[in-house]
Amino acid sequence: MKKTDSAPVFSSGDVVSGKVLLELSAECRLQSLKLHAEGFAKVHWTESRSAGSSTAYTQNYSDEVEYLNHREALLQADNGGITVLQAGKHEYPFSFQLPEETLVTSFEGKYGSIRYWVKVKLHRPWAPVKKIKKEFTVIEPIDINTPALLASQAGTKDKMARVWYRNSGQVSVTAKIDRKGYTPGEVIPVFAEFDNATSRSVVPKAYVTQTQTFIARGTMKQKRSVVATLSGDVVGARCRETWHGRAIKIPPVGPSIIQCRIIKVDYALRVCVNVPGTSKLCLELPLVMGTIPLHPFGSRTSSVSSQYGMNLEWLRMTIPEQPEPPPDYSTVVSGDVVEQDARPLPAEEDFAGMLGRPFSAYIQEFRLRPPPVYSEVDPNPQPSMRPRCMTC
Repeated sequence: MKKTDSAPVFSSGDVVSGKVLLELSAECRLQSLKLHAEGFAKVHWTESRSAGSSTAYTQNYSDEVEYLNHREALLQADNGGITVLQAGKHEYPFSFQLPEETLVTSFEGKYGSIRYWVKVKLHRPWAPVKKIKKEFTVIEPIDINTPALLASQAGTKDKMARVWYRNSGQVSVTAKIDRKGYTPGEVIPVFAEFDNATSRSVVPKAYVTQTQTFIARGTMKQKRSVVATLSGDVVGARCRETWHGRAIKIPPVGPSIIQCRIIKVDYALRVCVNVPGTSKLCLELPLVMGTIPLHPFGSRTSSVSSQYGMNLEWLRMTIPEQPEPPPDYSTVVSGDVVEQDARPLPAEEDFAGMLGRPFSAYIQEFRLRPPPVYSEVDPNPQPSMRPRCMTC
């Protein structure tokens, strides 16, 4: 018994069709041939807890969400009787529609998965049940051609360097990207400025990071990784460096998952500088990894390169033909835990708001000029315009 043809990729509302091929070497008595299509998001992990010097126990965390549950009988005699099939090949086609409401993209992670499959069971009298299972992929489209994902992202962050518990100068980072939504294979031009007011040189870098969040029983566990990296030039002591669209290329990665209750997949661009005498300075700009790329026309900017006409030399110079593999996340952010242990979630209303609230974009120009100096005396006095008192 087998399901022919490899399963393509589906999305919500699509029709899944196929056939079950039953090959019999001799006459066979059957009770039923049943199909069951299922889709689940599941998470599971364990945490070891210590209750004393010699006592320890293991705490299990698990949860699941059902997205698909469809059953149908491909072959079944009336009143629970027996069906006799002759030797040979017998085909049983099937077809069903996926739910119209938004499904969640298929996913495989260390502490959870989102899977969809079709399972067929053959029931015979006085014989074990024969089973076959075929998984298929669901990818929910994320169109980056929306106002929220076309909005530019920017921010500024600074940190004081210390030597022997004394301040030795400040390092500041200002960064901006053209939009929030990208698709795998695209290039992110990074516009940034690094102001090093310390007495030591620093090296700026940029990373695209992925954060997988698994949620169960009011706690969550996270796994972070670096998927792309970009190294800048050394910024000398008391010097300033500017990136005029330095490019970091997005490798083949899965889309963002933001609509599942127990599994989230988020991306971010981190622009970082190692600050002498203190922890790493990192500015994070949120990203959404989509499946529908930017339209060539119809958006406010078809690409950042359009701002420079057809001169793409800067792009070819900044993307190596054979890029080095990205570093571990622990080497990017000092002090952060790569795989965070399960920890309590915020209050329900707070956490729901945190997940649903859009990231605020600090859109600003670099190095805004300060306002003019305030003066108590008007340097350009005007004739008095006070009304005069008049009597009849």
